[in-house]
Amino acid sequence: MPTSVPTWVALLRGINVGGKNLLPMTDLAGLFEEAGCAGVRTYIQSGNVLFTASRARAEKLPGLIASGIADRFGYQVPVLLRTAADLGETIRQNPFLEAGASENWLHVLFLADQPDAGRVAALDPLRSPPDAYAVRGREIYLRLPNGGAKTKLTNAYFDSRLATISTVRNWRTVLKLFELAQA
Repeated sequence: MPTSVPTWVALLRGINVGGKNLLPMTDLAGLFEEAGCAGVRTYIQSGNVLFTASRARAEKLPGLIASGIADRFGYQVPVLLRTAADLGETIRQNPFLEAGASENWLHVLFLADQPDAGRVAALDPLRSPPDAYAVRGREIYLRLPNGGAKTKLTNAYFDSRLATISTVRNWRTVLKLFELAQA
């Protein structure tokens, strides 16, 4: 019986933002193809790549892609992976959506690792009112009524407090990536 090959979404942090770490999407897609991925597609210029690959191949990709970017473009870029199924679960688990928050306020911070419970407990829930967050597994759900530019709930804050690496996407992008991963 054939085993299905999962669809993956690679989430790269900090490329093509504010004129820094410029990386053409065709070059990025090429790195994934060279690494043996199939059906490689990108979505918008901020480092979202959809592809199919075995789980064994996908486990090696964050390091391979990060090294390829460093070699060719000269900068370090964290690469996080989620399966299409993971994204579906992320969408279903959003506590702020369940509570009726505007989708325009919602973001998801994807974490490279499951954070330690003690570190999560030590986070400051009043760091950036009226913003709020909820940690669930390897995701941090953000409700940012004043937008992402004004919040103190940043990658740097969570990365330093949780001892991991993160990248953020707005809710519309999360939904679109899930839709594309289903196609």
